[in-house]
Amino acid sequence: MKVTKWENGAAREEEDELAAEEPLEIRVRGRAISVTMRTPGNDGDDAELAAGFLLTEGMIRSSADVRKIALCPRNEMGNVIDVLLEPEVVVDFDKLTRHVFASSSCGLCGKATIESIQARYPALEAARQAMVDAPTLAALPAIMRATQEQFARTGGLHAAALFDCGGKMLVLREDVGRHNAVDKVLGHALLNDWLPLERHILLVSGRASFEIMQKALAARLPIVAAVSAPSSLAVQFAEESNQTLVGFLRQGRMNVYSGRGRVRM
Repeated sequence: MKVTKWENGAAREEEDELAAEEPLEIRVRGRAISVTMRTPGNDGDDAELAAGFLLTEGMIRSSADVRKIALCPRNEMGNVIDVLLEPEVVVDFDKLTRHVFASSSCGLCGKATIESIQARYPALEAARQAMVDAPTLAALPAIMRATQEQFARTGGLHAAALFDCGGKMLVLREDVGRHNAVDKVLGHALLNDWLPLERHILLVSGRASFEIMQKALAARLPIVAAVSAPSSLAVQFAEESNQTLVGFLRQGRMNVYSGRGRVRM
């Protein structure tokens, strides 16, 4: 779109790109379980988002639970996606922790208590099961940033990326919602049978929230790093779940808030 830019006392007309934000309704067995505002991409992005959401809500555990994920052919706008689960998968709709209508950055929309989530996802094992060198960890934001194609054009998207402990990036996804970006990455891992992610690192471009730590725990991710700050609840959850949480990972520095034993310094 055309915008008017003002700089150093002068105005000019320029072309600018905006990050797209559109609704996606996720259905399971014909029932709407979430409507989230997300950045539309190809059909695979929406399938990953749906799979990651179901994983982190505890409705599925692996790709074996999923028979098919497809956009609803009766919806011309392409904003309704159906998840067909295997018949033996038991679905308890009443245990969904997120309200059915969620914004792209909703965070804890009607979340259940920490205790109930930790009962569903037990704490990780010994802290030294996965290890990463501090210089390797410090280099990850630059790798992620160089791959953020949509952010480079619009400046309006969050990113989440999955790395191995050697610093190799395996997948990156962008979205207007930081939780959606994480769901897309975890959905990609689930659909490609990478779970559990016990020797991997999740990097997010913004801050680390409680919900992001919960999603990481559902995928059994031991190390979560954020370019920005963590919340106090995220740190508390990480400590109780034996997760390594790193914040302010930028410009060659970092703060390790929990799980110090996984980072070689």
